[in-house]
Amino acid sequence: MCFLVGCSGDNSESMVGLADSQYPLLEGGTIDVKAHDKLLIINYWAIWCAPCRKEIPELNELATHYTDKLTVVGVNFDGSQDDVLRSEITKLGIKFPSLIQDPRETWGLEPVSILPETLIISGEGKVLHRLIGPQTLASIEKLL
Repeated sequence: MCFLVGCSGDNSESMVGLADSQYPLLEGGTIDVKAHDKLLIINYWAIWCAPCRKEIPELNELATHYTDKLTVVGVNFDGSQDDVLRSEITKLGIKFPSLIQDPRETWGLEPVSILPETLIISGEGKVLHRLIGPQTLASIEKLL
């Protein structure tokens, strides 16, 4: 089952990174969610989440096929860090970068309640779509 929730409007709830826009990546470096020239796809996952494991290959393919249009990053729901997080990423075959910490609270967004969850964010930092449940390459392509 897949739920799609679209966000629109110019209020602060639909904007992210208002206080901070630079977030560190596990692989090194940072990503700037507001000065991004592409769409930013943020996927929330957990090692124990079967639907999360199922959609990882789809997200890997999305990241590979649309490098000119978007960037995919992951956020571990369990808050795993360092070597534990690297091990989980390897086990799941995640090929896209991972944020070290969940930026939702900084952004003023509601916490994740159902996994997996995927956010599609514009280059200006606006949440365009909040996708709840496992996604496929085709389901995300329809929104690009």
